[in-house]
Amino acid sequence: MEPIPLPSPVQYELILQLLERKTNFAVSDNTEVKEKVRQLIITLRKAIAQQKQIEDICSQAKLPTEYFWSLNHVIDRATEEVNSTEIEKSQPPV
Repeated sequence: MEPIPLPSPVQYELILQLLERKTNFAVSDNTEVKEKVRQLIITLRKAIAQQKQIEDICSQAKLPTEYFWSLNHVIDRATEEVNSTEIEKSQPPV
């Protein structure tokens, strides 16, 4: 079974640090935008917790997971699988 692709936890951390350190400071004079940034930070923390739950469920079910930094590798793998399937179908049986 192919590993289940998941975003790398570092990606969440980088976004959180940007929002908490830079964006929060930049919008400190605008309470409406600051509140939206606060809500976004909360939502991102919830996403981190939900991904952790998925990882735990996969671990208990002995399903492999793999962290990715971008879609390129996932797309490349899917393209390779489609191409290899098409090649197999186009070859006459031996």
